[in-house]
Amino acid sequence: MEKLYDSETGCCPRFDPVPWTDKEIKFKDKLFLKESITCVFYIPLGFDKIMVKNAEAIAKAKAVPKEPLMLYDCKGLFGADLYIHTAKEVPEKEMEKITGIFLTKVFEGDFKDSGKWAKEMKEYVKKQGKEMKKMYYFYTTCPSCAKYYGKNYTVILGQIE
Repeated sequence: MEKLYDSETGCCPRFDPVPWTDKEIKFKDKLFLKESITCVFYIPLGFDKIMVKNAEAIAKAKAVPKEPLMLYDCKGLFGADLYIHTAKEVPEKEMEKITGIFLTKVFEGDFKDSGKWAKEMKEYVKKQGKEMKKMYYFYTTCPSCAKYYGKNYTVILGQIE
């Protein structure tokens, strides 16, 4: 697979949590490649193959953005949507634009804590006097890179508008 980002692992770049910590960010027609994923009890099936296939399509289309952003939208026990930010349209792929205002919170630790993080994010949004319409997970690195870097960051984006 072609390397998308210049990183010490040859895979995911090192993540800086500061720009994502307790922020309000706005997306205006931010372009994403959308992929539906089959899950079994929230666990995605064939995730690695899905990522390789889409990374190759994004690289081939010369649509690699400056900074990686991948949003995971859990639809329930058996499915999720994955949104991979692109710099432009990727041929033969489903594309979607996301617009909205989001509150962000950074978490560090094992993915098994994501339920606890979701609860904490809901409380955070409520304390800001806002109502969350949707929640996305931004898994900042793959498991191999998280192990290499010694940190496993996840950003939760709570859409408030």
